[in-house]
Amino acid sequence: MELNKAILDCMRDLRRRLREEQALDIQFQHSDAIERMLRACAGSEREDTRQLGERLSALSGVKLPRVVQEPSFLPMQGGERHYTGPLRG
Repeated sequence: MELNKAILDCMRDLRRRLREEQALDIQFQHSDAIERMLRACAGSEREDTRQLGERLSALSGVKLPRVVQEPSFLPMQGGERHYTGPLRG
């Protein structure tokens, strides 16, 4: 991917913010720098940091896969276990 001025400016702002907010030091020369920044932004508590991550994603075209929580197929019984095997008579 070719980095243009808009992407580099956004990465610079994010790098500074993530260093202050989460003590992360992401180097631009790392091959996964954008992905690491996007993951850090997604986990941020600050809305403005998450928005800056969305901007970087839009500028760079890099999208992180969304993690979808699957509902459990087994109902929770408050910690109780019930035998559901075959009945023997």
